[in-house]
Amino acid sequence: MTQTTQAGNRRNAKKGGKMIPALCNLFGILILLAVIALCLPLTAPRLMGYEIYHVISGSMEPQIPVGSVIYVAAAAPEDVLENDVIAFWSNDSVVTHRVMSNRMVEGEFVTKGDANEAEDINTVPYENLIGQVKYHIPILGDLMVILTGTVGKIYLLGFAACGVMLNMLASRLRDRGGDEDDLFL
Repeated sequence: MTQTTQAGNRRNAKKGGKMIPALCNLFGILILLAVIALCLPLTAPRLMGYEIYHVISGSMEPQIPVGSVIYVAAAAPEDVLENDVIAFWSNDSVVTHRVMSNRMVEGEFVTKGDANEAEDINTVPYENLIGQVKYHIPILGDLMVILTGTVGKIYLLGFAACGVMLNMLASRLRDRGGDEDDLFL
C-alpha cells in the first residue's frame, strides 16, 4: 500500500471513530429524556400543589374514562359550584363525581357520576372534600400504576442507568480517539 492510501484509510477510520461516540451519546441522552418524560407528569404537578389519582371506575365516563389520571387542586368548599367535578373521601377510597348542588347551610355536596342515572345516595360532607378536578389525561393512569410499582421503578432505574452508561461509553471512546480496539485494553 502506498503512503497516501494509508493516510486516507486513517482519515476514514477517524471519521468512523467519531460517529460511534456521537451515536452512543445521542442514544444515552434520548433514553434519559424518555425516563424524564415518563416521570414528569407524575411528579411536576405535585410540586404545583396538585394531588394525582388514577381513575378505576366508569362512573364519570365518557368525560373521564377509566384508566385516566386526574389532577386535583385543593379548593374551599364555598368556592365549589354546581357542575364542578370534585374528588372526595368516601369510606376509605377517593371518589370523583360532579356536584349537583352545594348545600352551604348544611355543609355538604350532592353529587352524581356522569354515567349514573341518579344522584348519589349519600351526600358529601365538606370535611371529606379533597379538591376540584382541574385536568385529566386518559390512559396515563394505567401507565402511572405500572411506573409507580416496584417493577416499574426497577425498569426506570435500569433505563436511566443504560442512558448514563452510554454517555460514559461515548466519553471513553472520544478519549481513546474513537479506536474501539483499544477500548478495554
